[in-house]
Amino acid sequence: MASRVNTSFTLIPTQKYRRRNHRSSRFSNILDPDSQPLSTLGNFKALPLEIFQIILKCLSVKDISVLSMVSKTVSQHIINYISTSSGSKRLLLQDFHNLELPDRRQDSTILEHYRSLGLLFKRCTLLLPTKERLKYIHKILAEVSCFKFNGCVTPLQCLGLPCYGMFLQTLTAGWDELECHRVYNFLCELTNLSRNMQTVVCSKPGVATKLELWIRLFCRNVFLDRWTHQSDSAFWLTCILKPWPMVNQARLLYIIFGPVAPQDGQVVWQKMIEGPADEPSLKGLADAIKLLYDTGTKEWTADDVISLVDELSVVPREWLLENNAHLLILSGNSVCFTFMASKAMNGRAIELARLIVFLALVCEKELYCMDWAVKMMQKVCKVFSTPVERNNFLQSVANAFAYVIMEMLQSVLSGEYAYHDEDNRSFLDLFHLVHAQANFHKEVLYLTMNTLST
Repeated sequence: MASRVNTSFTLIPTQKYRRRNHRSSRFSNILDPDSQPLSTLGNFKALPLEIFQIILKCLSVKDISVLSMVSKTVSQHIINYISTSSGSKRLLLQDFHNLELPDRRQDSTILEHYRSLGLLFKRCTLLLPTKERLKYIHKILAEVSCFKFNGCVTPLQCLGLPCYGMFLQTLTAGWDELECHRVYNFLCELTNLSRNMQTVVCSKPGVATKLELWIRLFCRNVFLDRWTHQSDSAFWLTCILKPWPMVNQARLLYIIFGPVAPQDGQVVWQKMIEGPADEPSLKGLADAIKLLYDTGTKEWTADDVISLVDELSVVPREWLLENNAHLLILSGNSVCFTFMASKAMNGRAIELARLIVFLALVCEKELYCMDWAVKMMQKVCKVFSTPVERNNFLQSVANAFAYVIMEMLQSVLSGEYAYHDEDNRSFLDLFHLVHAQANFHKEVLYLTMNTLST
């Protein structure tokens, strides 16, 4: 289980990586137009530079990226064109707030443009060392305010960061992990991302709401979303989380993937505490947990992920057990079983029994298959080493059903809740729990009778 980490003082994490010994002097003249011979221009040699740039204006971004591979000199002239005011104006589209087109066609059009632009920069800067490559690209993109951390006044209605993320993904596709680490470190230094993260994890939840929003938008849009392969998303999520202590990892995970208010995008910190959360509120967190568990990266062991889930369940305070159970169901069978087996092996059978009750409740309310909960309990029973421990656990499950039902019934009868109120969740929960108990035990009987008949 995850240990609680003292966060009274948290240092900004620094993670150093082995850097290759680039001999940048070999490339020092690549961006110097005066040092390039014209002999490699071929038939373009006879064209004045102005005519060459007019030709570029007639080509699509994809065609320009193909042309850049003809020779180093042609590539250099294309770089020079990108650096001109007319070239940058044409290539760096900034229509990020035009929401007039139906069916979000504007979104796909401008995202596709920046995918092509990322490929163009990838090919033009191919011979540069990573550090020089990133400096040059940053110099070109720096004039786009919507690409900056906290650079747009209407970030929820802006496509700037998604376009920046698409550009970055195309640029870094196929790079090895060491080079991608350099990209992450470069962007962290550029945006003060680590210091901003330190501010939110050391503050009370909900105090730095604007900073929480920007961290969520920047991490999701620039690093995490729209990757084709899960291993890529897992790599960037690992870069974000791993430098921090476990308790801060859980806080950052909630900020990036937790529920938000639809009107302003701010993180809803009380969602898991005040009442049952719906599936959309939990799905982002569950998908992130599943991603870290299933991709099998060397940085994340099964114990690491289970400890992270355990730590997450107390952010910002202890969750309702129903929300815990729902998160485990959405996280998949492997995560759910490993979490429950860990409790069984650590002598926490009573906690485990209550968790079984709420797994059944969630299955009943969300119309999931109840036989899944029974089979999960059956699988967990095999973790106990002796028949006595197993029987005690099963007795604890039966007792937990009775105890939770009595808790809910007492709340209704005490007048604390008016059962005739349509919005009364307590009475509905009692209704669902009684049905959940009946259906759970029905599946147990089916399983028992089918076993006897065979």
